[in-house]
Amino acid sequence: MDLQVYNTLTRRKEPFAPLEPGHVGMYVCGPTVYDHAHIGHGKLYVSMDIIVRYLRFTGNQVLYVQNITDVGHLLDSGEDRILKGARREKTEPMQIVERYMRSYMDDMDALHNLRPDIMPRATGHVPEQIAAVEQLIEKGHAYEVEGSVYFDVSSSPNYGKLSGRRIQELEVGTRVDFREEKRSPQDFALWKRADSEHIMRWRSPWGEGFPGWHIECSAMAEKYLGSNFDIHGGGLDNIFPHNECEIAQSEAMSGMPYANYWLHAGTLTVEGVKMSKSLGNSITLHKALQQYPPEVLRFFMLSSHYRSPIDYSDEALAAAGRGWERLVAPALEVQRALQQPEGDKGVTVNLTESIESARSNFISAMNDDFNAPGALAVLFDFTKQVNTMLAEHARPDDGTLHLINSLYRDLAGDVLGLLPTLSRESREDKLVGLLADIRSEARAREDFNTSDKIRDQLRQTGVTLEDGKSGTTWKIDAQSSSD
Repeated sequence: MDLQVYNTLTRRKEPFAPLEPGHVGMYVCGPTVYDHAHIGHGKLYVSMDIIVRYLRFTGNQVLYVQNITDVGHLLDSGEDRILKGARREKTEPMQIVERYMRSYMDDMDALHNLRPDIMPRATGHVPEQIAAVEQLIEKGHAYEVEGSVYFDVSSSPNYGKLSGRRIQELEVGTRVDFREEKRSPQDFALWKRADSEHIMRWRSPWGEGFPGWHIECSAMAEKYLGSNFDIHGGGLDNIFPHNECEIAQSEAMSGMPYANYWLHAGTLTVEGVKMSKSLGNSITLHKALQQYPPEVLRFFMLSSHYRSPIDYSDEALAAAGRGWERLVAPALEVQRALQQPEGDKGVTVNLTESIESARSNFISAMNDDFNAPGALAVLFDFTKQVNTMLAEHARPDDGTLHLINSLYRDLAGDVLGLLPTLSRESREDKLVGLLADIRSEARAREDFNTSDKIRDQLRQTGVTLEDGKSGTTWKIDAQSSSD
């Protein structure tokens, strides 16, 4: 089966066919950098990362664009989120932007998310946004009122086609900003005049002001991917009004379809309740990464289909930790075995058919709308076979180990991003391996006090030693910090 994706625009699964075979243009709505990223952001961007990784794994060249919103994302009150953050911390808006953009990138790196190819910032593309607004006015889709410019929703007959909402159903009080100066409450801001105390402001044909939130994405997507491109990704809460407004203004400018496939990730709740600072249940990724290894957080986020909701709780993360350990333990044991010379111990084991079957089934799962839980199930089935082989044979031959290692590296590593980073594993190997060797020497001379002390103290740090036919192996407790 070729890749099938669920397209929010058509509300069905469709065969994925990029505009140019082998080349994919993908735009994802990035964060508004006014505070630390939370675990909901983690779920969204891990979901988008899996899509990019799999498209590349299947041979596509992907141009992945993810913007940074550093101006213009307005609250319901009309206040800019960046300015709100600056007031909160009594500092300059650009200090807020730099601080939390770096924090966001650190969190994404920790979660093993690949860096986007281009990360345009809204403040760096104000000329493109002004040009887009001018074009919309010229085409009769926008109007200016005392220094602010609004998109005329009535000029877009297909407005609502992504969310399913119709103009008649929209009411004042939605997130679409309402001011009496607008012709209709459904109209949305393309450019806002800056009040005297507004710090972030630019000169424009309509006076000093700043761009609206929606025009930013349209201008940056068009600049780097063109008027019509393959994939637009984001969260379910982006569908309305943000993505809906993007479509309306972009298609009004170009007369072409905006994005061909719209892929949206499901929401994340905390113990069944939507995250909210007012409820005190908002958890930053920085805090979560102090409690759990990044691979465990990533495993948790992939345990539910990217379009489905997922609930964050201590119990769910504990289960994710156990699942991740079961998945990677044999992969790491195979890596360790390959670091030792085969010598005369190598036993020929034929797992070629199982390896080929696992790879084929994994691809079939991912071809079904990037079904990561299904792909994980395939890897768990394969892991059972690897565990059986390792238990029955002291040292399988290098050929078999290399085939197994290649499958884990390609599927669990390159596609799912779940294997520990090489630098982290190498450090643990050296430290724990040294202690395991010292313990083995102590056991050989029957110094059981020393061997038991090493074992018990390692256990307190989250490392469990296991003695088996092939020698002493170890595993890292998923509840231990990755720092």
